[in-house]
Order: sequence, then C-alpha cells, then structure tokens
Amino acid sequence: MIAFLVNGFPVWALVASGLALYEPRIFTWFSGSLITIGLGTIMLGMALTLDFGDFRRVTTRRGVIVLGVLLQYTVMPALGWGIGFALDLPTPFAVGLILVACCPGGTASNVVTYLARADLPLSVTMTACSTLMAVIATPALTALLAGSRVDVPAAGLFLSTIQVVILPILLGLSIRRLMPRLWRALVPAAPLVAVTVIVLIVASIIGAGRDDILESGLRLLLAVFSLHAGGFLVGYGAVRLVSREHIVARTIAIEVGMQNSGLGVVLANQNFPNLLVAIPSAISSLFHSLIGSALAGWWRYRASTRHTGQL
Repeated sequence: MIAFLVNGFPVWALVASGLALYEPRIFTWFSGSLITIGLGTIMLGMALTLDFGDFRRVTTRRGVIVLGVLLQYTVMPALGWGIGFALDLPTPFAVGLILVACCPGGTASNVVTYLARADLPLSVTMTACSTLMAVIATPALTALLAGSRVDVPAAGLFLSTIQVVILPILLGLSIRRLMPRLWRALVPAAPLVAVTVIVLIVASIIGAGRDDILESGLRLLLAVFSLHAGGFLVGYGAVRLVSREHIVARTIAIEVGMQNSGLGVVLANQNFPNLLVAIPSAISSLFHSLIGSALAGWWRYRASTRHTGQL
C-alpha cells in the first residue's frame, strides 16, 4: 500500500495543484516555517536511506559520477537562463527558473530511477554528491546567472542550504549509525512522508501564486516544461555520446532532468522578497515528476519486451 501511494506521487501532485488553483485556502495554510521544516524532513528521509558506503562508491565510479554532477550544474543552469531569456519571462519567474535549475538532484529522482529499472545505487550516490555540492554551487550559480536581474543574496542562499540540506543529512546518517533501532522504525515511513510533504509544498506555493500563474499561463508552463524536458534529453544524449551503457545513460538523464524543487521553494521563500520567485520551483516539482514517470514507464516497457524477445 505504501509503495502504491509513493509511486502515485505525480497523480497526487497534479490533483493537489488543481485543487490549489480552484481553492487556494485548502493548502496555503502550509507556508512559512512549515515549508522549511517540511523540506528538512524530506532531506532527513533521504539521508535515512544512505550510509557512508554510498559515498565510498565515489572512489569506484568516479568518472560516471563526475560526468553526471557536471551535467547537473552546467546543462540545467544554462537551460534555465536561456529559456527565461528566450521566452522573456517576467523577472520573478525568470529568477525562480534559474534558481530551480541550479538546485541539486532530489529524492524523487531515486524513486523514478527505481521505477525505470536503472542504476539505483548510482542514482543515490549522484543525488548525495550533488546535494553536498549544492552548498556552494546553488548560491554561486544563481548569483552568476540571475545577478543582472535582481540582487541575489548569495550568503543567505548558502546559509539556507546548510540549514535544510547538510544538517538533515548529517542527522540521518548519524541515526543510521548510532541508533539502528530508531532507524529501522523510521525508514519504512520515510518515502510516504516525503511524498506527502512535497505535495503540500507544491500545492501551497501554487495556491499562493494562483492569480499570477493564471495570468502568465502557457508561457510559464512552457518554460518549466522545457527546462526539464531539455535536462532529460541532453543528459541522456551526452552520456550516450561517450558510453554504450543504456542503464547509466538513463540514470544520469533522470538525475539531470529532476531537481530538488522543494529546496528551490525554501531558498526562494527565505531569500527573495517577491513570493513569485518560488512559483517555478513549485511547478517544476510537478512537471519533472510527470516527465520522469512517463519515461520510467517507457523504459520499463522496453526492458520487459526485450526480456520476452518481442524487440
């Protein structure tokens, strides 16, 4: 039952987003410090699934991991800046698009990797590495690419990233190592808690920005969709140029195309006075999950038909 609810995340996010547009008050109560606490809870849940061995894998697959993380922090930021410029997005939305494009991979990518029958240990390791790098990379890249539009508080982004990323990860690793009984009790519920909190965050931000989302309409939706579709496409294509491993290409495509949108929401809320900066991150969470789930279904189908000899 828990697996069914977790795998249905894109559906729950889509339904909640629709309800938020229809009646924002259903979800806008989940705001302010609740969003920060919620993201910290999600990151703690991810950390509970990790151990120090996941980080030791870096020494055995350095080339693949470096390639994936490099694509994460070059392709996506460049796409975020380029799409915002090409579509002439209003400044708050353009800055928000750049911000989410500069975020690391998120826990949803690990779920989609599992569904796609790709390399889950590689996905988890890449997520962990890009998340740790986010402390420096996300503030620096956002300031570099969005600094001409608004005053980007790089120091504030740095401190916020430590607060909602590094501290929960350290706590999760410590619980697994020092309190195994508590760890065993928490791990089964972690994925469902993460999905529930992500849905609440997405719906809350969409509800709060309802009027602006409806006014911007297709242009904003096209921008966010293009960001993630481009990430999946370039991530897969770049790996296939240098490797014959389909599974590795799928894994890196998922990692590059899916961002930690919840982190984008929190960083936007804590560091930018204009609340509209958080909206691209909220929409991003929905779109990257829908695209990723569709690709996972296709890749699972291809794998099953190859196994039965139909292709």
